[in-house]
Amino acid sequence: MKMKLRIYGQIALLAVAAMAGTCGSAAAQPKPAAERMIPKFRVDPHWPKIPHGWTLGQVSGVACDAEDHIWVLQRPRTVHTGQKPAPPVLEFDQAGNYIQGWGGPGQGYDWPAQEHGIFVDSKGYVWINGSGNDDQVLKFTEAGKFVLQIGHGGQAKSNQNTQGFWKPTALFVYPKTNEVFVADGYGNKRIIVFDADTGAYKRMWGAFGNVPMDNSAVDGSRTAQAPEVDRIPARNLPASDPGPAQFDTVHDVKISNDGLVYVADRGGKRVQVYTIEGKYLQQTFIDRWCEAPGGSNNYCGNGETAASVAFSADAGQRFLYVASRSPERVWVLDRKTLEPLTSFGRPGVAPGEFYVIHEMATDSNGNLYTAEVEDGRRVQKFVFEGVVPEP
Repeated sequence: MKMKLRIYGQIALLAVAAMAGTCGSAAAQPKPAAERMIPKFRVDPHWPKIPHGWTLGQVSGVACDAEDHIWVLQRPRTVHTGQKPAPPVLEFDQAGNYIQGWGGPGQGYDWPAQEHGIFVDSKGYVWINGSGNDDQVLKFTEAGKFVLQIGHGGQAKSNQNTQGFWKPTALFVYPKTNEVFVADGYGNKRIIVFDADTGAYKRMWGAFGNVPMDNSAVDGSRTAQAPEVDRIPARNLPASDPGPAQFDTVHDVKISNDGLVYVADRGGKRVQVYTIEGKYLQQTFIDRWCEAPGGSNNYCGNGETAASVAFSADAGQRFLYVASRSPERVWVLDRKTLEPLTSFGRPGVAPGEFYVIHEMATDSNGNLYTAEVEDGRRVQKFVFEGVVPEP
């Protein structure tokens, strides 16, 4: 009997201890993970309103000005025979109403053979660049009056040339230093910086802050044309592999409010972050598994991914958006850590889908605008609906 009482007493003590552990030490229990918040978007299938029976060709660029007007750069030469091409440069308001259009060859400047990038700076100047073996960047007023040309044809097509470009892809004017940062990126492999008023050369850098090198001297990049037998598939690369020491198709450059330079290396499948002076800080790969063996488009587009970057509209620019060209989607990253949070989009021509996504921009309300080339030939508006818990 005493043995039974002793056993029952031990059981009771264990029960009390268990209750104490459940209730009395609740504060010591692991806290549930905080909900991860992500931006929510809704595509507007009726934006914009193209007037006068015009047809858009390949839409290579999109930008937003201080009044939240959206500027579109498209390629009239790619409009099909029998259709009426719109002007190269078009301005729309938030509702998608057409405001004005201009552009093309004119006196005093060299219009690009193939339109590529557009940017509107804080002073209202519109900047244009081209990628059709072009060597120049152009600056206009909002009404299309020519102001400045940096670079001219006939110069050395080399990363050592400080007076011009070789197939530049994108640009960004940073108001705090009044400098224009150019992604000189289809022919050359660099970010190059000029004074935005005079066009005077300031500085340049390549991947990881290295000295940019011409193709003949590049080791390990796609453009060095290494034998296919020596190529290591992306899925077999260790996570510690940093990627090529040189840029491979530098396709976009944007600068955050806190002065960080974000470079989209489309061929390198990565985004790299720098200081204004060109000091390398960090990088992240975008859809690195995406490949096009043997140059084929049958697997994952052309195998290139990080085509463009844009920021969320909050003061701290919490989110970084990255357009992934071949998988046809937009990645949402934590801007500070570069942690991927979510993505949206898929290949196709329906609203909200992408057919060769090329460039992006955001307005002050957080709405996202995307431009598509090849057979996409459109600009889409994704309406920002707030930040919500991840599903």
